[in-house]
Amino acid sequence: MTMFTRFLKDESGATAIEYGLIASLVAVAIITGATALGTNLNRTFTNLAANMK
Repeated sequence: MTMFTRFLKDESGATAIEYGLIASLVAVAIITGATALGTNLNRTFTNLAANMK
């Protein structure tokens, strides 16, 4: 029974899951920002190339 009680009080697994969730949210934010930036840069260079013709 003490082993089960100790297991319920152990929060290291929950902490690891929380860090994993935070890391995944940061990764999604970075990917979203990079995609938006890439789209804007592509549009800018396309317009620049069209104006140079």
